[in-house]
Amino acid sequence: MKEAITQLQQRMKLSSNIVSICESITYETKDQFVHDLLQRLFEERQLNIVERNMRQAAFPGKKTLESYDFSRVTFPDKLTLDSLKDLNFLDYQENLIFYGNIGAGKTHLGIALGIKAINRQKVVYFFTVHELINKLIDSREKGTYEQFMKKLKKAHLLVLDEWGYLPLHQEGARLLFEVISMCYEQKSIIITTNIEFSHWKNFLFDEKLTAAIIDRVIHHSHLLFFDGPSRRKEEALLR
Repeated sequence: MKEAITQLQQRMKLSSNIVSICESITYETKDQFVHDLLQRLFEERQLNIVERNMRQAAFPGKKTLESYDFSRVTFPDKLTLDSLKDLNFLDYQENLIFYGNIGAGKTHLGIALGIKAINRQKVVYFFTVHELINKLIDSREKGTYEQFMKKLKKAHLLVLDEWGYLPLHQEGARLLFEVISMCYEQKSIIITTNIEFSHWKNFLFDEKLTAAIIDRVIHHSHLLFFDGPSRRKEEALLR
């Protein structure tokens, strides 16, 4: 019988642990057994989704909001710390722009918010800007560009790190514009940067393209300012 159950489980793409789950359920009625079984299968499926999305997000490390010090972060009037932690910006497809010195904790916060979003069944992808451009160029050369863009379209949040740290060539800037346009009013973006808006043209080169990107990024966005010296340096000195 167990072998028959396993075969049916495989055909229906149910949990590979269904036999052990059934054996672990104590019940008094058939209805209770069916309810508890479905509940356990649902919880396992949700956990598998979170784990898969976490792998696909490709975060460079694991960060949490609980370990984050917000004392050096200045919030805009229309955004509170509680609403940030509740991820309300995702509900309205709003963007977050983290601006401040290198090492001030921008990437940490972007990762922590991304991980919390994944734990709420959201799809998130993390890229440095140059990593994203390289993937777009590589996918176009391999003929998988549309497939890669469809993947990005399924996301609820894109975290774009190191915005403006290195200059882009003209084609890279155009591809970045395509991603920003795709996200506009459809999903949220978190940008981490130490470059003022007025200097974005220095790494995007094309003034018209820069204006178009800025227009789409800052509309429906919140600017958070990160003050103080590098946290990495401080932590290194403490060690």
